[in-house]
Amino acid sequence: MRLCDQDIKKWILKKKLIITPAPSMKSIRGATIDIRLSNKFRIFKKSHNAIIDLKKSSRNIQYVLKKNMSDEIFISNNKSFILKPKDFVLALTIEKIFMPTNLIGWLDGRSSLARLGLMIHMTSHRIDPGWNGKIVLELFNAGNFILALTPGMFIAALSFEILSGVSSQPYNYKNRSKYFNQESIISSLIYKE
Repeated sequence: MRLCDQDIKKWILKKKLIITPAPSMKSIRGATIDIRLSNKFRIFKKSHNAIIDLKKSSRNIQYVLKKNMSDEIFISNNKSFILKPKDFVLALTIEKIFMPTNLIGWLDGRSSLARLGLMIHMTSHRIDPGWNGKIVLELFNAGNFILALTPGMFIAALSFEILSGVSSQPYNYKNRSKYFNQESIISSLIYKE
């Protein structure tokens, strides 16, 4: 069962669902809570000869990723990040989310931004029970316009579903919880698998 706006507010007020900084009650509508874009981005370097062979050793993947990723960059709060058509970057939410073990979250892009060609996640829109951290966004400009993304803007919405019970292996329980307590933009850690 998906939580409605009134239930989202109750879960937050009872501290069953923890979001910091605390959201304004105006950002909770219908069945979602709006979340904002931070000023942190990670950009892939342009490379036409870098190949990540996912069957190779973990050291090979780690080397190629480190060589072909830039450092995390920060944009001043009064500036915008320019996302050109067909560009892909990683970004971060302002909000940090702590999910209880009986709740799952879903990240969705805003329709108004999607109509301009902005995708905010490629495939990873699930927020697992037991998750704690800021959410990394996989931003892709599929449109024809250059998009100026401003820190603090509403970038996405979260919705929540109650599980049929408490998860026996929540995200923070797994041996491979690679991104738990994420505060910065961590690039792919697939080489740890």
